[in-house]
Amino acid sequence: MAGVCGSKLMMARLVGMPDLFSDSGWGSGELPRALRPGLVHLPRWMGLDQQFAVVQQCREIARSVAGTPLAMHRQQWASGTMSAYLMSLGLHWEYRTYQYVSQWGGVAVPPIPVEFSALAHEVLRAAAGVDDSLAAWVDSYRIDAALVNYYPPGAGMGMHQDAFEDSRAPVVSLSIGDSAVFRAGNGVNRQRPWQDVVLGSGDAVVFGGPSRDMFHSVVRLHAGTAPTRCGVSQGRINLTFRQVKL
Repeated sequence: MAGVCGSKLMMARLVGMPDLFSDSGWGSGELPRALRPGLVHLPRWMGLDQQFAVVQQCREIARSVAGTPLAMHRQQWASGTMSAYLMSLGLHWEYRTYQYVSQWGGVAVPPIPVEFSALAHEVLRAAAGVDDSLAAWVDSYRIDAALVNYYPPGAGMGMHQDAFEDSRAPVVSLSIGDSAVFRAGNGVNRQRPWQDVVLGSGDAVVFGGPSRDMFHSVVRLHAGTAPTRCGVSQGRINLTFRQVKL
């Protein structure tokens, strides 16, 4: 399958480590902020031990599905092949049928680790403390699907919406590795107005409420900016969490 060999190279670039919640909370530097209604940036939300542990679990899951239809891969479209690698947890988005599925090619989608779900819930609760338009989802948020993206050096992702879920619950996003320019667009089209923000290793982003349908992209990576102990030697890992069902 396309991308299987590439995924082995990708995994070779990741290193892992211990406990997931050993040093949670914000580090020094920027404070949490609402970039616009419904869009919250939590800089340095994960400590280095957390980042190491998340990467380690991603590695283990990727190994468990290597060589299967659910292996980390570069999605192929009619217009070309994505530059980022993708892996589904919980549910898999099948773009040909436009639906989420629990298995693909006879292989069950790996479950979302409970540690990941707990971390995403903590992020949402923190974001709701910054922007109360997210607060209604804090107690009821259910994570049905997660996507692990690996951006090798030079990779990016074009403008798109996360608009195939039945639920209007917020999307929670975590970044590990090289910093990246994240472009937050409008909810109508891929054109301006948009806002660019640099996401560093350990940063979290939540978008929901009036920003739930915004177009967004990863414009570029800043090579060589990953912290030594974050678990990614080059490139960037991004995890996104979604409630799919009502």
